[in-house]
Amino acid sequence: MRGTGLALAAAAMLAGGLPALAGQQFFPASPSGYIEFVMPSNNVGCIYTPAGGSSVYVPADGGPELQCDRVAPSYLRFILSASGPAQVISDVADASCCGSANVFAYGNTWKAGPYVCKSATTGLTCSRGAHGFRISKANIKAY
Repeated sequence: MRGTGLALAAAAMLAGGLPALAGQQFFPASPSGYIEFVMPSNNVGCIYTPAGGSSVYVPADGGPELQCDRVAPSYLRFILSASGPAQVISDVADASCCGSANVFAYGNTWKAGPYVCKSATTGLTCSRGAHGFRISKANIKAY
């Protein structure tokens, strides 16, 4: 019985990026080179672009860059570039959140490049050193 549970957990990891145990979570890069993930609520979705960009997008400063969109109660985009504090954009022309199969499970941590994100039932927190953002339906903070 235990072997079956481990096999199912391994299959879940391969299918959607969900880990068997809480901890660090990994997501594969798309063929274009970026990484996408969504919170279990489907209210927040993120795209990580590595340094140098991807085949479909290159950040203005060359990257890396982490963009996370919050859908409700109002659509906002949070951008954490290679340097400086996070930015919040309220007038998002290309609102397209949240359709990734990579679900960032509550209680887990994700790391790529200089960024670290933590998923919790109270929201998403992402940082690069002393700069970052916190996103939830109730509160937002960019620093």
